[in-house]
Amino acid sequence: MYRDTLSLLGPVLPVLSFLGRLPTAMCQLGSLLLVAETSGSLTTAGLAGGALAAGQTVAGPVIGRLADRRGQRGVVLAASLANAVAVAALVLAALAHMATGWLVVLGVLAGATVPQVGPLARTRSVALARRSGADDRLVGTVLSFEGTLDEVSFVLGPALVGLAAALAHPAAALLTAAALLAICGTAFALHPSAAVAEGGEADATTRTGAAERGRLPGSAYALRVAMVLQGAMFGASQAGITALTEKLGAPAQAGLVYAAMGVMSAAVGLSMAAVPARIGLPTRWRAATAALVVLSVPLLFVDSLVGLYAVVTVLGAAYAPHLITVFGLTERTVPASRLAESMAFLTSGIVGGQALALALSGRLADTHGAPAAFAVAVVAAALCALLSFWVRTHDPRPLRGALQHRQAQRSE
Repeated sequence: MYRDTLSLLGPVLPVLSFLGRLPTAMCQLGSLLLVAETSGSLTTAGLAGGALAAGQTVAGPVIGRLADRRGQRGVVLAASLANAVAVAALVLAALAHMATGWLVVLGVLAGATVPQVGPLARTRSVALARRSGADDRLVGTVLSFEGTLDEVSFVLGPALVGLAAALAHPAAALLTAAALLAICGTAFALHPSAAVAEGGEADATTRTGAAERGRLPGSAYALRVAMVLQGAMFGASQAGITALTEKLGAPAQAGLVYAAMGVMSAAVGLSMAAVPARIGLPTRWRAATAALVVLSVPLLFVDSLVGLYAVVTVLGAAYAPHLITVFGLTERTVPASRLAESMAFLTSGIVGGQALALALSGRLADTHGAPAAFAVAVVAAALCALLSFWVRTHDPRPLRGALQHRQAQRSE
């Protein structure tokens, strides 16, 4: 199935989309390390990093909506160049030891201009698949492939930042991110595939009224909440891992533990294409959330570095199935005319949930230890499970496919 996916997307688009989304994974940690080093204040660094996360959380869906309405090419091009400038300006401001207020403003701008390459690449890939007449299994494989690219970027991005900080300076990592944004973001924007996703025209023409084109079902909002909770699991896990490795006298292991989780998640994400088509997305969602609960509970009892590696790595096996399934359900649930916006909402939900949970669980870890932070992750997993069993998703695909088939017959 992945051979069909690569044949559908071509060799260039996946490379551009991966390099275009890599800066997003680099900037969060990069801004924290840069401001902490130049200001000498973790509080100032936290404010700058939080501002970047807030900007992305709020503005991400707006960029997605603009891409739905005006097409990806112009929106991604403008955002990529603006983001490159904003990131470079944040680096220069930090190196110049500017006041905290300016760093916060530039952090907001750096977050608000993120070009949302990941969500828009998903939208573009799904549009290519649907236009080619692909069945739902191939569409699921495309989403698994895109999910794996996300996972790899979020493992490799922080690793590159850490390497740059160790060998040179955090500023080097952020300036590299700015260069990738300017070059690969621009190339992704101008790639011929951008025309396929413009306006969701293929699907919008099959809808029976403006209300159906513009209105989202309640389940779409529930899926967004699920992604906020998934982000909360990431943030709480990160805080707990950091606190426990510090307690064990091995703080340098925190990044490696988190990377091990990401590698496992990416590997399982690739294997999702092998799940039989008869197992529907709602069933997969419930199974994934149940796994999140079962596999996160051992976090509460881990007290050694070996145990931490084992528990966190195994937990990573549940992350990708949940992420990929929620993206798949969203693709099935929302009108194509709002698909880019909805995909961007999901990604922004992860960022927002992670930032909020990191702030909360970090404080809990300081006062009550790592188990308190991990408890936040377990609660978020439980809420995800309750949501998956409570929400009934609506899949308009049969109607959509039938209308498209009749339209194709008339055109012939």
